[in-house]
Amino acid sequence: MAHDHGDGEPDLASAAREMAARRSLFTYLTVEAADEYMAVMRLFTETLLADLSAAEVASRLAERGLDLDTDAVESRCAQLVVWGNLVRSVRETRVRTVAAYHRSRSRYQVSKLGGRLHREAEEILRTVDGAREVARELLARISDTLRIILLQVSYDRVPVDAESLAGQVTGVFNDHRLFQESVTDFYAYLAGVLTRYDLAGEEYAQFKDLLLDYVDLIGADVARNAPEILNRLKTLLTPPLIDTLLANLPAPPTAGDRLIVVERLPGRTLADWEQLAAWYGASDQRSGPEQLRVAARQALGQLIANAKRMLTASGTGVSRRADLLRLAGWFHGADGETAHRMFDAAFGAFPARHLLLGPEEQDLRAGPSTSWWVAAPVDVPVSLRERGDRTARGRASRVPDAKAQTERLEAQAQERTRAREMAAAELLAAGGLHGSHLSRAARDLLLELVPALFTTAAGGHEEADHPVSDLGLTLWGAPDPGSQTVINGDDGVLTIEGLLLWALPLGEDFERARKAVNS
Repeated sequence: MAHDHGDGEPDLASAAREMAARRSLFTYLTVEAADEYMAVMRLFTETLLADLSAAEVASRLAERGLDLDTDAVESRCAQLVVWGNLVRSVRETRVRTVAAYHRSRSRYQVSKLGGRLHREAEEILRTVDGAREVARELLARISDTLRIILLQVSYDRVPVDAESLAGQVTGVFNDHRLFQESVTDFYAYLAGVLTRYDLAGEEYAQFKDLLLDYVDLIGADVARNAPEILNRLKTLLTPPLIDTLLANLPAPPTAGDRLIVVERLPGRTLADWEQLAAWYGASDQRSGPEQLRVAARQALGQLIANAKRMLTASGTGVSRRADLLRLAGWFHGADGETAHRMFDAAFGAFPARHLLLGPEEQDLRAGPSTSWWVAAPVDVPVSLRERGDRTARGRASRVPDAKAQTERLEAQAQERTRAREMAAAELLAAGGLHGSHLSRAARDLLLELVPALFTTAAGGHEEADHPVSDLGLTLWGAPDPGSQTVINGDDGVLTIEGLLLWALPLGEDFERARKAVNS
C-alpha cells in the first residue's frame, strides 16, 4: 500500500478507493431492480434539495403507479447511500409519537455526484436514436461575445463590470461545449449509419441528402467563424489582457483564511483559455475545425464506397440484400432435400467435375475424367469467382484534399495584391505621369484604371477623378487639347492624347494638380 510521505506525493491507495467509489455510483443503473432505483432517484432529483423519508418516498411512488412498501423503499435508499448516490439528512426530526419517530428517523438527500449522474442518465434515456441537430449558430455568438470581452478588458480608464464579464465568460465556454457535443454526436451518428451494410434504397437517398447538405453547412460555418474566434482568443491571451480578465472575475467563496473546495466554472483559469484556443488551432496539435474537415471527408468517402457497393453489374443501383432475404425465405419454407438442392444451385456446390469451356481451354487433352489436381488451372476473374458478376472492382478513390490547392490559391492572391500595391506606390511616387518612367506593372495598372476615368470624364472632355480605395490612390485627369501624357517604359512608350494624368493619394485636394496643369 502506498502512503503519503509528506512531500506532496499522492496516496495511491486513497486515489484507488476514491475511483472505486466513483464507479459505484453507476451500479444502480445496471442491477436487477434498476427501474425501482431509478424511480427513487427521480424523486430526489426533480426538486431542489429534496429531503424525504422512506415513508414519503413510498407514498409518492404509489401516486405514480409503483407500489413498494416502506421497508423495501428503506432498503433501496440505504443501498443508494452505500453506493454514494444518496446521503443521510441531518435535519432534526420533530414527531409526537415513538412510532412516527421510527418511521421518519431516516431521511435522505441526493448527493452532488449522484444527482449529476442521474440527470445525465435521464438525458441519455430520452435521447432519440437519430441525427442530432448541430448548434452551428453558436460559433457566431462565441465570436461576438469574445469581441465584447476584448472591449471590456482593453480600456484601462473604464472600470470592468465583474458580473457582466463573468456571464460573458461562462457563455463562451457553455456555447463552445454545446457546439462541440452536438457536432460530436452528429458525426458519431454518421459513422454508425455509414457502417451499415443494409443501407440502400430510399433510406440511402435520404441519408445522402442529409450528409451532402448538412455537412456542407457545418463546414461553411466553421470555415467562416473559426479563424475569427482564433484571432480573438490569441489577442485575449496576451499577458496584459488575460491578466485583467482573470483578475476581474469573481473570486470563489472563502471561509476565514481557509478556501472552500469549490468546483469552479470554466474560463476562470489560464489553462481553460489555453485549451479553448488550442481547440481552434492555437497549438501544434490537430485543431477541432481540422478534425471536422477530416471527419467530413471520411464520411463522404464512405458514402461513395457504399454507393459503389450497391451498384450491380447492370448498374441498376439495387443491392443484393433483397435477393439474400428472398433466398433465406425459400430456405425457411423448404424441406431437407429441397434445401440441399437449393443450396447447391445458389452457391455452385455441385460435385467436382472438369467441364470443357470451349476453344479457349488451355489443354484440349483434358476431359470429364481428368482430375483437377493434374489439369491446367482455368483463370477465373475475382469478381466472377467471389460475387458472380463481371463488373470491374476496386477500392473507392479517396476524396482529394483541397487544402494544398486552397493554400496555393491564397498565396497567389496575396502575391497579386502585393504586386498591385507596389505598382500603386510607384504611380503615387511619380505624381504627374507626363514624362515619368514606369515599370511594366505600374503601366499595366494605369491602363486598367484609365478606362474607368474616361467613363467618368465623359470621354475625356471634363475633369474627373477615379478613386481606388484598396490601393489608396486617386487617378485624376484633366482634358487639354493638343497636349499629351507621355509615359516611358523599359518596353515602350505610352502616349495618351489630349489628357493629362496625375496619381494622387486618396482624399488629397486636387488644387495642386490643377495649378500644375494651368502653369
